[in-house]
Amino acid sequence: MRAVPAWIAVLVPFAISACAVGESSLGADERAPTAVAPARARLHGHNDYLQAVPLRRALELGLGSVEADVFLQDGELRVGHERWQLRAGRTLRALYLAPLRDHLAQHGEGALAADPARPFVLLVDIKADAEAVYRQLRAELAEFAPMLTRFVDGRIERGAVTVILSGSRPRTTLAAERERLCALDGRLADLDAQPPPPPALVPWISDAWSRVSDWTGVDELTADERARIAALAARAHAQGRELRFWGAPDRPEAWQALRDLGVDRIGTDRPAVAARWLDEATPGTTAGTRPVPRPADGR
Repeated sequence: MRAVPAWIAVLVPFAISACAVGESSLGADERAPTAVAPARARLHGHNDYLQAVPLRRALELGLGSVEADVFLQDGELRVGHERWQLRAGRTLRALYLAPLRDHLAQHGEGALAADPARPFVLLVDIKADAEAVYRQLRAELAEFAPMLTRFVDGRIERGAVTVILSGSRPRTTLAAERERLCALDGRLADLDAQPPPPPALVPWISDAWSRVSDWTGVDELTADERARIAALAARAHAQGRELRFWGAPDRPEAWQALRDLGVDRIGTDRPAVAARWLDEATPGTTAGTRPVPRPADGR
């Protein structure tokens, strides 16, 4: 039986202050125009489009990456987890690409880099029809090229926003392109591939939490589990990649364990709670949220 650690009682209160999805905005007293802590760049906004205001919340909090699920429907890259959720005009361009370009135009090229060593990532999870989605996405990304990271002949020319494709990935097509505006989200198997894929093709390794552990965060990870996860992180870093898991427990105990074990991107559906917890857990942090102007439509 797993033993319950004493520090859970200290961390749990941070977990109960907001709902799991669609968190409300921070109060006025938490919108101080202070610098965002670099540590927050490790937070990954899972299914960010389910937040009350997609992207804006993540930018306020200084998250280092956000995730959007997409389908190609009626000529649009529409955002949603299932087809029945799709709506005309609720697109990757409208919710993410155009607002990111506007944000950079207003605040400068460094506006997204709370941690200069960690690029801001837009993770595009292709839910179906990989090749058709990529043809459309490639054309749309070209319109936003000045702000995007370029992958050229195995080199990474970092821009303000790095686009990584997950889900149904057109891997063969991307691998054959000498110049791209996006890269691929890898899997744990890529760490053992011979030869390994170049980091310019697969800069991230992501996989299901269930592949490494059944831990739910209510007790302690076993020594074997901790060693396994730390070893995966070390192997990813040795290959020049970042490590992420989806489906990990979304609570302070898990955020702490993932950070301690070297996992680079910590997914959450509760970004405000996670950001507050991370500030508390990072010595010397007094960061607030970035001042982000509201869109013209008042959202």
